[in-house]
Amino acid sequence: MAFTAADVKNLREATGVGMMDCKKALAASDGDMDKAIEWLREKGLAAAQKKAGRIAAEGMAYAWVCPECGVGAIVEVNAESDFVAKNDLFVDYVKKVAQVVAKEDPADLDALFACKYPDSDKTVLEEQNEKVLVIGENIKVRRFGRYADGVNIPYVHMGGRIAVLMNLTVGEGFEANEKVVELGKDLAMQVAALNPQFLDKSQVSEEFIENEKRVRLLQAKEDPKNAKKPDAIIEKIVMGGLNKYFSEICLLQQPFVKDDKVSVEQHVANVAKELGTTIKVNGYIRFEKGEGIEKRQDDLAEEVAKLIK
Repeated sequence: MAFTAADVKNLREATGVGMMDCKKALAASDGDMDKAIEWLREKGLAAAQKKAGRIAAEGMAYAWVCPECGVGAIVEVNAESDFVAKNDLFVDYVKKVAQVVAKEDPADLDALFACKYPDSDKTVLEEQNEKVLVIGENIKVRRFGRYADGVNIPYVHMGGRIAVLMNLTVGEGFEANEKVVELGKDLAMQVAALNPQFLDKSQVSEEFIENEKRVRLLQAKEDPKNAKKPDAIIEKIVMGGLNKYFSEICLLQQPFVKDDKVSVEQHVANVAKELGTTIKVNGYIRFEKGEGIEKRQDDLAEEVAKLIK
């Protein structure tokens, strides 16, 4: 019984197994889908599908800049346990996925999974499924980002708990300047540590500001200390607090971590003046592993009961 490319695709989607193995399974099963799935199970290949349902909230965030072209990439790849996140096979996979992101510029996760994996005839998805089988845990690329232009500076904190990719524009001839690189690394470390919500206060929406102002006004009016103060004075107090709030949530308005007497914005201007060039902070991407993923809290007694059945 013959089979088509659509059959191979359907089998791949049903099992999570690589394209070549799906073709072999269909060939060995005369194109019968059920028999092909059974064949993959017998070979131990379809185990990846079972593992794919398990929660992966550990893993590694990683940022990398291509030394040849300067393109920067950042990825988060999740695993089920911190132990696997330190496995050399897993770490190598994460780093090579970052290379693919930098060099291939995939539009989304599906496009990334379809890209060729470095030094292999497999795709990124097929290599991921292979790693699931070898390592024995669910592994998945969760997200990625990329900067093609400007000066890109990567920072990886605590072996991949947090990764930051900082993007600057500098004057011609200063792209590899030691002080520019140091500045980028300092800013990336600050982003890792303080996790600002915005790059600059100009990016904060009017809606965000109005909502924050409304909440703070209500809080101020409820405060007994302000009971006898006119509304105009209370509003001034609130606006003063709001401006201070910007110095907490906006990177360029934050005090610079290495010298809190100046803001990040002032520090960047000081470095640019010292070098005799221009420096603009365009943006940053910050990934923290497992961020926003609800980790499963298993009942120990239930787990033990499963094991002894």
